[in-house]
Amino acid sequence: MIDRLQQMEERYEELSAQLSLPEIVNDREKYQKAGKALSALESPVMKFRELKLVRLGLAEARAMLADPDMRAMAEEEIAQLAPREPALEEEIKIMLLPKDPNDEKNVILEIRAGTGGDEASLFAAEVFRMYQRFAEQHKWKIELLSMSESGVGGYKEVIAIIEGERVYSQMKWESGVHRVQRVPATEAQGRVHTSAITVAVLPEAEEVDVKIEAKDIRIDTFCSSGPGGQSVNTTYSAVRITHIPSNTVVSCQDEKSQIKNREKGMRVLRSRLYEMEMDKQNAELARERKQMVGTGDRSEKIRTYNFPQNRLTDHRIGLTLHQLDLVMEGRLQPIVDALITHYQAEQLKAGGNS
Repeated sequence: MIDRLQQMEERYEELSAQLSLPEIVNDREKYQKAGKALSALESPVMKFRELKLVRLGLAEARAMLADPDMRAMAEEEIAQLAPREPALEEEIKIMLLPKDPNDEKNVILEIRAGTGGDEASLFAAEVFRMYQRFAEQHKWKIELLSMSESGVGGYKEVIAIIEGERVYSQMKWESGVHRVQRVPATEAQGRVHTSAITVAVLPEAEEVDVKIEAKDIRIDTFCSSGPGGQSVNTTYSAVRITHIPSNTVVSCQDEKSQIKNREKGMRVLRSRLYEMEMDKQNAELARERKQMVGTGDRSEKIRTYNFPQNRLTDHRIGLTLHQLDLVMEGRLQPIVDALITHYQAEQLKAGGNS
């Protein structure tokens, strides 16, 4: 680990020097590239320098123990510095863990009502609002792509794009089956019912990630059936895109413009195809994630929301919180942080055993 950190420090100093060279400063692309590389190295290098100072301080303090006049001061110094050494080592190990290449990406969020009929559709709408509030807290932009409403004001399906800083790194833990236990408004006997919805969080694929040939897609247009005013419902603005080789179908009808619906639909299609390709390539990674915090597969039950007990349970890590009311207001961060911490601990354990 130390050898790797020393190499990173050397590279950091090299990049710092480059950023003052006229040929780099005057070349925007080179300057941005060097700046981004420097930024990626900054945190581990600063922690490494802090660790070196702590180790130097400990070595000097231990050398002073032999001097009776300096012993008390040395012991006090050691008591302060000794706990910092293993803590810094642990922080650095986490920083050096392999990064998910998709963490910086925006996401396509798809929520679908499952078992439970109207109650499932109502819960799907509430979970979508929960994510909207979570996005607001992070200053992310959330844009609706398509939705299919139920007769009771819920969503049979809702698809949106969330854009912002490191969205996938926070949202990727949400894929799977979300189960709700509560008394539906229509339940006269006061019995608790169990319903479920599925959530899929896909990293948004860029055009460079997925190449779609024109001959491989079929585009159909139709009248939008959702809300949006007279012009939306009477013109052929809605778009259905079929990717023929994979039989993947995407519909988008949120915009009045057929061109905008087509652009949004292609974003969703690219992301779904990207996910399919990633699943093929990363079978080993999927097994690793299953051992750690689940596969992220939408068929896996990940969480239960029990309204009568104000309780949320994340089954992947055995986390239970009795603050479901706050979670439904978008306060998901404690759950996300716990999942990240668990995943990092499992990665460290796997690395130590390899």
